[in-house]
Amino acid sequence: MDTKELYKDWIALSEKYCQDLSILNKISLKIKKKYSERNRHYHNLEHINTMLNLAKENASEIKNLDEVLFAIWFHDIIYKARSKKNEARSAKFAKKNLQKHLFKELDIHKISQLILSTKKHKIIIDDDLDNAFLLDFDLCILGQNWKVYEAYTQKIRKEYKLYPDFLYVPARKKVLQDFLNREKLFFTEKYQQLFEAKARENIQKEINLYS
Repeated sequence: MDTKELYKDWIALSEKYCQDLSILNKISLKIKKKYSERNRHYHNLEHINTMLNLAKENASEIKNLDEVLFAIWFHDIIYKARSKKNEARSAKFAKKNLQKHLFKELDIHKISQLILSTKKHKIIIDDDLDNAFLLDFDLCILGQNWKVYEAYTQKIRKEYKLYPDFLYVPARKKVLQDFLNREKLFFTEKYQQLFEAKARENIQKEINLYS
């Protein structure tokens, strides 16, 4: 991942709504600092970059592309393994920074709702496919080949290293089983076809490893 290119992506997006480069740089530094925290093994700038690229690939299908892009940038800005309020705090962080710095032309409420939807990975906004795409981008890792998926699980375990196995494993298995119990893991037809079967296979394989 090229952090300079990622910075260019941020500037290209945000300068549409704020022409003060010093402000945009200030927010950029906040973003970089948050996603570079020591506990970030998976929920980091690489994850953000992957999601941004997926959004660009599907730009023609997304109604409010900029709102989705901003939601991607901010959706994991606050991430603490102990907390159940990461998404709410991330949404608040996004809203505060975007409103404070005159991003008035944006639908900031939509950005906030998109971020909140990642808590339970359920669609909050069903007026269009934007929310569906965002959630699918966030979960695309589940449908990759086993080697990539296994590396992802190891990174997640590192993020929760403060918990011993006897606490982590049952909690992780519950999360995984909840995914399997869903009628569909992915919300868009495209990603259902691409990743649904493989994601279910990977999740079941991970569950079996804990047995």
